[in-house]
Amino acid sequence: MEQERDGMRYPAIDQLVTKTNSKYRLVVGAAIRAKQIEEGDKPLVLKPRSKKAIGIALEEIYENKIEIK
Repeated sequence: MEQERDGMRYPAIDQLVTKTNSKYRLVVGAAIRAKQIEEGDKPLVLKPRSKKAIGIALEEIYENKIEIK
């Protein structure tokens, strides 16, 4: 089911925190992955909604393409 975009970031923070159980781990993990994407790593999601590396990293976390430990 396609989620409507009403100006809020996709995926929502509530959905993302369930993947890591910690806002802090989420932020650090997403930042590390975003840097990897900026340095040339290909996104692991087929059609990312976001054009920015941080948004793509969050989508990867949400879709279980990467795991934050």
